[in-house]
Amino acid sequence: MTQLRRHWPAWTLLACALALLLWAMFAPLDASNRDQLFEIPKGTWARRMAGDKVEILPSTVHLTLGVKDVLLLRNNDTVPQIFGPILIMPGQDFRLPFEQVSDNEFACTAHASGQMKVIVEPLPNPGLARLAWRLAALAHAIRYYKPV
Repeated sequence: MTQLRRHWPAWTLLACALALLLWAMFAPLDASNRDQLFEIPKGTWARRMAGDKVEILPSTVHLTLGVKDVLLLRNNDTVPQIFGPILIMPGQDFRLPFEQVSDNEFACTAHASGQMKVIVEPLPNPGLARLAWRLAALAHAIRYYKPV
């Protein structure tokens, strides 16, 4: 006896997609870990001293108050790095919390330009702003994904 395959009706798939979209627009944002990692990879200083002008690090970091509002600086390089007034030794982490919406420029020895910008944005309101925030966070995670 042959078994017939059942296909999902188009309206069921559409309803599932709409439910997912509504969840992304209105569900609260998780703030269990408020750190946004900025990692300086090993060999960054050596590449800069060799004259490499290609930026391997993002020159702008976006933080969101109440969700991702602590910049976690991690120096995996073999030399100390300077970020603003902070000297970060090799293998050291430093947490820099932000408490208000702002645009900040910092001196940063890990960048060929010597500068890094930190933009702190307000928590997105429910609706399209929250959906856009979630999509941007997903795009960032995909872009900077490092397989273990």
